Amino acid sequence: MFDWVANPSAWIGLLTLTILEIVLGIDNIIFISILSNKLPKHQQELGRRLGLAGALVTRVLLLLTIGWVASLVAPVFTLPFALPKEAVEVSWRDLILIGGGLFLIYKAIKEIHEKLEGSHDEDVSGGKRATLGAIIAQIMVIDIVFSLDSVITAVGMVKEVSIMIIAVVVAIGIMMFSAGSIARFVEKHPTVKMLALSFLVLIGVNLVAEGSGQHIEKGYTYFAMAFAIAVEMVNLKLSRKGKPVQLHEPRMPDK
Repeated sequence: MFDWVANPSAWIGLLTLTILEIVLGIDNIIFISILSNKLPKHQQELGRRLGLAGALVTRVLLLLTIGWVASLVAPVFTLPFALPKEAVEVSWRDLILIGGGLFLIYKAIKEIHEKLEGSHDEDVSGGKRATLGAIIAQIMVIDIVFSLDSVITAVGMVKEVSIMIIAVVVAIGIMMFSAGSIARFVEKHPTVKMLALSFLVLIGVNLVAEGSGQHIEKGYTYFAMAFAIAVEMVNLKLSRKGKPVQLHEPRMPDK
């Protein structure tokens, strides 16, 4: 199992795959951070850790069932309304990506609407918080989609399952270490949170397009996200520098 340890190219593959898993996991961290921030304060850290632990378990299980994952790419049926020469074959992977993408778009747009208009799920006592079980269930649904995409990428890069598992474990460990800071930063800055939700809509559209057979290079998406983040960071820095000084109102002389 560990014949690759003395192979330098295997270590390069491990490093490359770990970095790629972290990059691919950024959208997962954003989704988990936004959802976990809906929990009561004392449960937010637990929600983030359970969500990332679920992502780790899901990815490792998928890696240990590589044969089953490979079968998901095989066509399940052909769309009946397609022309014979242009028949569209649909696999389980396509259906999972489309379903997950639509779910991600729905959740992101719902969060944007609540941010702009306010939540309608509030009671007269001041609003009800989301439950830990409900949040973890939503995280697990999208974890499956992100994990499937991540595992298929890993299979295409390296052949040793042990390398894939190590890369996933290291990547998830780094995500767990940084998830709290990312969640606090996103929650502290409303414009960053709106930008993050917009990213989730973009990623959801990409998943739907990928499941529909329209391949979009991930590099374009991540470059657009990186550019938007850079602009937002500059905007935040300038807004802090240009914060107007609070002046005391002059006191009117007593009559």
